[in-house]
Amino acid sequence: MTSPVPPSPVIARLEWAPAETIVRQCRGSDNFPLTWGDDDALYTTYGDGWGFEPKLKEKLGLGFARIEGMPPDHRGVNIRSTGENPGAGRRGKKGSGLLMVDGVLWLWLFHADEQGGKAQLAWSGDHARTWTFAEWMFAEFGLCTFVNFGRNDAGARDGYVYTVSHDGPRADTPADRFVLLRVPADRIADRQAYEFFVRLDPNGMPVWSEDIGARGAVFTNPGRCLRSGISYNAALGRYLWWQQVPNATHPQKDQGDTRFEGGFGIYDAPEPWGPWTVVYQTETWDVGPGERAEFPPKWMSPDGLTLWLAFSGEDSFSVRKATLTCR
Repeated sequence: MTSPVPPSPVIARLEWAPAETIVRQCRGSDNFPLTWGDDDALYTTYGDGWGFEPKLKEKLGLGFARIEGMPPDHRGVNIRSTGENPGAGRRGKKGSGLLMVDGVLWLWLFHADEQGGKAQLAWSGDHARTWTFAEWMFAEFGLCTFVNFGRNDAGARDGYVYTVSHDGPRADTPADRFVLLRVPADRIADRQAYEFFVRLDPNGMPVWSEDIGARGAVFTNPGRCLRSGISYNAALGRYLWWQQVPNATHPQKDQGDTRFEGGFGIYDAPEPWGPWTVVYQTETWDVGPGERAEFPPKWMSPDGLTLWLAFSGEDSFSVRKATLTCR
């Protein structure tokens, strides 16, 4: 059984640095999940593009890179990898979540089957150069995303690795809720080791089940749950969850397209299962938010109040400073 964490401060306000301060790199690419590696670099994937400068000659559906330094002076370095593929759009696997644990990179992939659905796991023991792909997939989920903690998963809340996903098989179709999965950190590749959040018991403790059909909602927003990124702010003792707001002005097949216009919500909680409170919400940000974003823990100040949002706006690896005020 997990133990409750101490009471945490409540985030009262989030303010963005001016739009003209946004740093954009890797133009022409999108979808950048991140994790903090054991070598102090951030690792990421990119989709449907040519990577960071100097760009590749061929366009990749899935490519890999490492991010060195601190914003605004960070730089991306492309990694040539056995995991890359040339498949554009739904024709190729894309990265939806990254996590390093004990020097091993773990990657959730979406568009894992030929129909553009399902989630698949892969892992690399040599910093993204070579990859092994799991033989199993989650047919129920299409956008699995790891909960990220500190460097090489330092500061993780317990011996489990946590994953969130919208509760649907396709990455371009919104769902009504998000779900939460966990697996022992030494059994991530073992499908039989996964448990699924069901509900909170009368004491506010999570109930887990090995039965995927028993899964319950960890966050509900009818018709508006799609891509997301989640990380832990250790200084504040809060989880920060960025969630895309699907763009309803687009046809169904393109509802996830918020590259150049659209909104999102940011929510915080003391535990991965909540309770979630609103930090920031907008239907239309002052710039395009992209399909996916997150706050990398490496880029959080020691007091947890200065953050940098990494997002895929304008088909670029975009980084914007944010400042929190707590009650």
